[in-house]
Parts: sequence; C-alpha cells; structure tokens
Amino acid sequence: MLDLNKLCEDKQTIAISSHIRPDGDAFGSSLGLYAYLKKKYPDKKIDVFMVDPNPLFSFLPGYDDIKTSPSEEAYDLFIALDFGDKERLGNNKVLIDNAKDVACVDHHLEYKGIAPEANSYVLPDASSTAELVYDLVGKDNIDDDSAICIYTGIVCDTGVFQYSNTSQKTMETAGYLMTFNFDHSKVVAEAFYEKTYRQTLLLGRSLLESILLMDGKVIVSVITQRTLKFYNASSKDLEGIVSQMKHTKGVDVAIFMHETVTGEFKVSLRSNENINVAVIAAKLGGGGHERAAGLTMSGSSYDVINNVTAEIEKQYNEAEEESG
Repeated sequence: MLDLNKLCEDKQTIAISSHIRPDGDAFGSSLGLYAYLKKKYPDKKIDVFMVDPNPLFSFLPGYDDIKTSPSEEAYDLFIALDFGDKERLGNNKVLIDNAKDVACVDHHLEYKGIAPEANSYVLPDASSTAELVYDLVGKDNIDDDSAICIYTGIVCDTGVFQYSNTSQKTMETAGYLMTFNFDHSKVVAEAFYEKTYRQTLLLGRSLLESILLMDGKVIVSVITQRTLKFYNASSKDLEGIVSQMKHTKGVDVAIFMHETVTGEFKVSLRSNENINVAVIAAKLGGGGHERAAGLTMSGSSYDVINNVTAEIEKQYNEAEEESG
C-alpha cells in the first residue's frame, strides 16, 4: 500500500484535486485527506482544488479553503483522488502536468494510471475513495475533521450502505468514524436525502415523465435543457434522481439522462446484480462501477436510449445463453 507519510515528508507544496462535478466521495476523500495533511504538516503549503464545488457539501471542514481556479504553480506533489481518468479532472489536469511528483488514490474500474505504481493506491472493489483515504491516513490519525469528511464520502458512494460495494470492512470503518464528534444522522440527511424545493420538483417531473422499457426491466427519464431553464436549475439539482428511479419494483436498470448542451446528454446508470452497467458505460465511452456508472453521448435522446438499451439487451441474451 502507498506510504502516504513517506511520500509527503520531503514535499513542501502539495495539491489535492478530484473530478469535475464533484460528488460526496470526491468531497469526502479530498477534504478528509486535506484535513489530515494540514494537521500532520502545518508548515507545508497544502491546497485543495475543485471545479464548481457543490454547496450541498459546505458543512464539511475545509470547504471554504477550496480553490476553484486552476493554478500554474509547479507543486512538489499532486494527489489525484476519485477521478478514473485524467480528463475528468477538467482544468485542474494542469496540476498533473506541472507537478514534480504525482500520486493517485481511486476505486474506479476505468482508472488509467498517471502515477508510478509506488505512488498509487487503487482498489476497484473498495466502497469509495474515502474508505481508501481512511486506510492511508490510518485509524490512529483520524480526528473529528477527517472523520466527518471520510464518513460523508462513504455514505454517498454506498447509497447509505445499500449498494453492493458495501463490505464488512466498510461497515467497520463507518462504525469507528461514528465515534467522533459529529452528527452522523445529520450527515446522512444533508448529504444524501435532503433536497431543495427545486430538486423535489425536478424529481417529481422525472418520475412522472419516465417510461418503462424491455418488459418493465428498464426505466428511463430525460431532462432537457429547456426543462432546466424552465426551473432555473442546473445539473446539481439532478443529484439522486437516478437512484430514486432504480427503486421502482421490477426494474433492473435505471437510465437518467440530462441534456448538457443541445444534442449532448450526460447519462447516469444504476442497476442490480442482473446487469453490469460499468461494461455498458465503458463500451460507450464512459465508466464507473458495476452497479453505478455514467457516460456522455451526442445525438437525440432516442439515439442515446437505443444505444444504451442495445447493450443491456446483449447482457440479457448472454445470460440466457449461459443458463441455457
């Protein structure tokens, strides 16, 4: 496993970043690591960068320190977390290009190595990158600030311990983090369940206009740019919709799409054990995990739906051939 302290001890400037449109795991892992390094190395310059951070996570320690504009500075060390692919760092990929040394912590299947093996801690089976940060920091070095951050990351990427990536180790880690001085119930409510009125309206509209395909095994919904403008909303207001769709009885796969620009859709996929959406996303230029993945595709919404459902059908057919 990556020796975090050995890596950092001779570095005077350290930058941390995660993927664009950061989710709970991106925040939890980045700010959890940031909290630890700031406490461990008070004399070092340590900065955390994020593209368009979501104020939903403003309750986390260190949120106000986040730098939202990329830096041209050549940091001694750049640590990339929860990103999968260098391109998902957005403008902050310049930090990799300029850094004197690079380290990576990730749990994405499509991780593309950008750091030396000795500087990498990548476990696709882990519940979250936040759980990996917990491993690197070490149980004895956790404090209140790092605990709430790491707990938030784990909660968000496991769907409050519902998803198949939740292991016994995940639960033991979360249980230990709950012994620290923060309201763990409030974290679950604010980071995962709480919605603004606008978000609730968009969730309602998405469910109302959803359709069932493939004998009710697949549910699909689409939000267009026009709809977003009508509600004066952004992509941040769409968090959690695909997970709610997946709760529909009899559904194996939920497909939620929103139009980012005219003719381009960001597609979120959720599934149960019958379908591996990571394989589908990878074939179509995206990535993710077996039960939660995403991609971006151009064309009409019908084109995108047809392409995604064709890949789903292939998996059903392969399963039938194997069982037959």
